[in-house]
Amino acid sequence: MPQSLNQAALHLRAAIREATAGLIDREQLAELMILAAVAKEHLLVIGPPGTAKSAVVRRVAQSLGGQYFEYLLGRFTEPSELFGPVNLSKLREGQVETDIAGMLPEAEIAFLDEVFLGSTAILNTLLGLLNERQFRRGHTRIHCPLRVCVGAANALPEDEGLAAFADRFLLHVFVDPVSDNRLEELLAGGWEVGQHGVMPLAELSSLDVLNQAVPQVNMEGVRLSLAHAIRLLRQSHVHLSDRRIVKAQQLIAAAAVLAGRQAATRADLWPLLYVIPTAAGQVRARETLRDLLAEASHPLLHAVVEQVAQQPMARLARFVESADLLLVGTKLIGASSQIEALLREIDANFDAAQMPEQLAERRQRLIASLGKH
Repeated sequence: MPQSLNQAALHLRAAIREATAGLIDREQLAELMILAAVAKEHLLVIGPPGTAKSAVVRRVAQSLGGQYFEYLLGRFTEPSELFGPVNLSKLREGQVETDIAGMLPEAEIAFLDEVFLGSTAILNTLLGLLNERQFRRGHTRIHCPLRVCVGAANALPEDEGLAAFADRFLLHVFVDPVSDNRLEELLAGGWEVGQHGVMPLAELSSLDVLNQAVPQVNMEGVRLSLAHAIRLLRQSHVHLSDRRIVKAQQLIAAAAVLAGRQAATRADLWPLLYVIPTAAGQVRARETLRDLLAEASHPLLHAVVEQVAQQPMARLARFVESADLLLVGTKLIGASSQIEALLREIDANFDAAQMPEQLAERRQRLIASLGKH
């Protein structure tokens, strides 16, 4: 039976939850990876070494399934290490063909660490693969099944040529080490991750369903608001290329589809923040677009919306999901402390008079469940 949009989106939400279990403050990265895959765009992750960039990408790929390719680039990386060696038997016949078996051109999900260290030959080949899903080398011409490529680096490049390549990744996210107040969670979560693998909770067929729905999204209702947001950014000296402005619509439509909507609303405009290529630009944009971003909401992509909106209502979907998971697993070891922590967080964001009914009902059930322990 074909999947509905909501079923496909829920499968991807389960994959995100499975992939980020035990990884502290990395849900945002996993959610943006899923958004990029639904929009058929690519994601660039900037952050210092040791911040679980590769772990998140690898675990999301494991939870989604499909052919995965990962490589750490260096100054001396040869094109054959990514794209495959020249087929010697064909070469003897005078044809330059590449043996791509198990290499990047066959991948459905790819992760390229230290992506800016690639040679000119590698980056030029990557441009065609990322932009057009085409691999061309010698006599080899193939269409690539790539759904999403995640590139990672410690910093954005200053070289203009490399900056142009970085611009081919539509989504940019900046990650920092886990903050001091969550170090205990980092230690506990890191131990948990080391003990358990990742269950495949979704399939690439879920992505197919959502991919096909993105071009059908009605964007008419948000174009005026999007244009207004761009003008505000320009006034604040945050500039985007015309190409990035136009392609941002892909991300907005993908957010709507993941929320189960066939028409985009102002609540779906939040991906615009991640289209801005620099960390300083994103900080300035969050302040400039504060009123617009306050309307951001999403039933499945909780962490990114919380980060963008920084409003209590943006946390509602996460509170509801967390409550439902705890109510199902109240007999698990440590459930009481998790329930108490969630109740404290709920009460810190909502008072009784303003609390949404769906959350108030779950809060009461959580309190009742504590009395059974």
